[in-house]
Amino acid sequence: MQKGYWIVRAGQFEYPEGASRTRNAVIEFPSYQAALDCWKSPEYRQAIKLRQPVSDLDLVIIEGYLDAPPG
Repeated sequence: MQKGYWIVRAGQFEYPEGASRTRNAVIEFPSYQAALDCWKSPEYRQAIKLRQPVSDLDLVIIEGYLDAPPG
C-alpha cells in the first residue's frame, strides 16, 4: 500500500455556502489508483472498525489536477 500525505488537517476554515463538518482533511496520494487501493486495503479496513463507533465520515476520492496555471 502506498502512503498518502496530509495536505490539510483541521485548521481554520469557512464555508460560505452549503454545509461542512467541524474537521476537514485532504490527503494526497501518488495516484487516484493508490487512493482507491488504500481505501480497499486490509490495513484500512481494520482502521475503519476503530473509527466507525466514534466518528462520522464523508469521503470523496477524486483525481487531482496536474496542469500548471498559464503564464
